[in-house]
Amino acid sequence: MKIYVAAIAISGLIAISSTPALARNCQKIGNTIMCDDGTSYNQIGNTTLGSDGSSSTQIGNTRLNSDGSSSQQIGNTRLNSDGSSSQRIGNTILKSDGTSCQIIGNQMLCN
Repeated sequence: MKIYVAAIAISGLIAISSTPALARNCQKIGNTIMCDDGTSYNQIGNTTLGSDGSSSTQIGNTRLNSDGSSSQQIGNTRLNSDGSSSQRIGNTILKSDGTSCQIIGNQMLCN
């Protein structure tokens, strides 16, 4: 599983999108994130646990994922260990694969 993370609020979902090509819509309520593909995530401190068995832990500017991948946040840009990246500009997250996500309130809509 590929894990991205932008910032652990609703944009933290980018971290947990299973594949860059997968478009899904997610909503955050409290510490729980629910996605329209049936996957859910719970945030406990600096760790996010997925219903699919994935996990991700934030340590400073670095995010370590259960699949062995990692990413580093530098300003509004996240650099992933696989060479991909994402940049947050306002309420929009632009990913290096050409896809994007729009954050509206507590929802994130991706294409």
